[in-house]
Amino acid sequence: MAQKIEDYALIGDLQTAALVGRDGSIDWLCLPRFDSAACFAALLGDQDNGHWRIAPAGAGESSCTSRAYRGDSLVLETFWETGTGTVKVIDFMPQRDIAPDVVRIVEGVSGQVEMEGVLRLRFDYGSAVPWMRQAEECRVAVAGPDSVWLRVEPPVPTYGKDFSTRSEFTVSAGERVAFVLTYHPSHEPRPELIDPFESLEHSLEDWHDWSSRCQYEGPYREAVIRSLITLKALTYAPTGGIVAATTTSLPEEIGGVRNWDYRYCWLRDSTLTLNALLATGYLDEAAAWRDWLLRAVAGSPGDLQIMYGLAGERRLPEAELPWLAGYERSAPVRTGNGAVNQLQLDVYGEVVDSLFLARAAGLTSQTHAWNVQRVLLDFLETRWRQPDEGLWEVRGPRRHFVHSKVMAWVAADRAVRTLEAHPELPGDVDRWRAMRDEVHSEVCEKGYDSARSTFTQSYGSQELDAATLLIPRVGFLPATDPRVIGTVEAIRRELNQDGLVRRYSTDATSVDGLPGGEGAFLVCSFWLADALHLTGRGKEAVALFERLLELRNDVGLLAEEYDPVTRRHLGNFPQAFSHVGLVGTALATLPRPEAD
Repeated sequence: MAQKIEDYALIGDLQTAALVGRDGSIDWLCLPRFDSAACFAALLGDQDNGHWRIAPAGAGESSCTSRAYRGDSLVLETFWETGTGTVKVIDFMPQRDIAPDVVRIVEGVSGQVEMEGVLRLRFDYGSAVPWMRQAEECRVAVAGPDSVWLRVEPPVPTYGKDFSTRSEFTVSAGERVAFVLTYHPSHEPRPELIDPFESLEHSLEDWHDWSSRCQYEGPYREAVIRSLITLKALTYAPTGGIVAATTTSLPEEIGGVRNWDYRYCWLRDSTLTLNALLATGYLDEAAAWRDWLLRAVAGSPGDLQIMYGLAGERRLPEAELPWLAGYERSAPVRTGNGAVNQLQLDVYGEVVDSLFLARAAGLTSQTHAWNVQRVLLDFLETRWRQPDEGLWEVRGPRRHFVHSKVMAWVAADRAVRTLEAHPELPGDVDRWRAMRDEVHSEVCEKGYDSARSTFTQSYGSQELDAATLLIPRVGFLPATDPRVIGTVEAIRRELNQDGLVRRYSTDATSVDGLPGGEGAFLVCSFWLADALHLTGRGKEAVALFERLLELRNDVGLLAEEYDPVTRRHLGNFPQAFSHVGLVGTALATLPRPEAD
């Protein structure tokens, strides 16, 4: 069975990523891209679905003694203390030239330690057992379009057993043995082999150089840097797109059906992600994300999607993989995402707001960016009154979600502010002011429950929505407005889960059309910290933020959700939205309590 979600660490090469458990096993890896089929899928099934473990002989199912990233990098060091000595395994993926490589260096620290390695490759999400052969002192695996080469330097004996490749060797203090797994399409020649030890030094230099550019110097620098490294690791370097997570189908409820594929790029994340990158000094990454956004949304505004593939691909058909039992029997396992076809009016506001932010931050202007915004505004002006599926991609009936209307207001507001600052640009500022005023008036009339002093999830509904915590942040109402304060208090009262925040109720009256429940939504809990700060409750904001920091795993990573009862992470992992929330809250709110 797979480890707990929070027991995994991340390594990656800015085009794909792997999850390494505390037991020394890589249980998830898609090659060659984030959204490719997995060759290690034990995370969503069992070991027969593919994994690669290196650990001391006789370790069984036990976990390592300790582990950590080396400095501000994505190079993972896992330490094992045994009765005969101490050993560490260094895991990383060098930023690639052509072929992706996974490097695992076993290094003796003290004494002598007998080690065992088990490599069980299963292409196509754990369903295809490859043909193995020996060539050029390498083990070569081929299955259809996929090929992997395993090289060991210096060589140690390997052998086949039970459709796996195994190794047994001993390391003494100071000795190093490197395992290198290299992927390439099976119809192409083997790529040039890397030097694993030189690649380690280059990887450390690359990551430390990148991390040193961070301009945040506040009290939570360690947490912010680790979150920014995670966001960088979730970036598909060839296009600048940022995936929501490295995984598919990690459940929002253990044993439940809320299991989705998050290996795509969501427009809903765009403004908050762009703001985090800009505010911490990563202008190149911000520009690349902005440019990805412009390419992805190009075309008819009526065809705007809520998510796209890594290069802006539009077709992401949802399918189920019945041969995978699911994480802790949470089925089905899905690839693709059917929500791609939903209508979510909030994304128009997200796109316009992102491009407004990019212009305000001084990113090099794209001549067509304003034309894109104008076309989106013209379309939204005729459609904002429609119901939609909303930010949370409900699979129930469409409704007039308050957050969607608020983001329509954001689109109009940012267009008006752009023309006020740049009157030389074309556009009908009076018409967009009128739209802004109309949306604002309707939301305040139909989306606010005066009896309970709170904005609701949708017009006429009794349900609440944590997304309405963003109302003061986007400028729809000031934080001092009684309606904002009442909404914050109502959400704390009604969506509370042991001090954290659910995004909405999942009881029998839920609008999402799915059975079962889910955990506290971490980004919503960061939004609550922001709202507490904005409404003058700084000490409470800091206390909540620092509690959220304590939920990170031992290497600083967060999933999508958290279950306060079982104290476990839930949902896909690591989750970009959670880490964007962490960075945003650290930037926006927080002196320490004594400075409040």
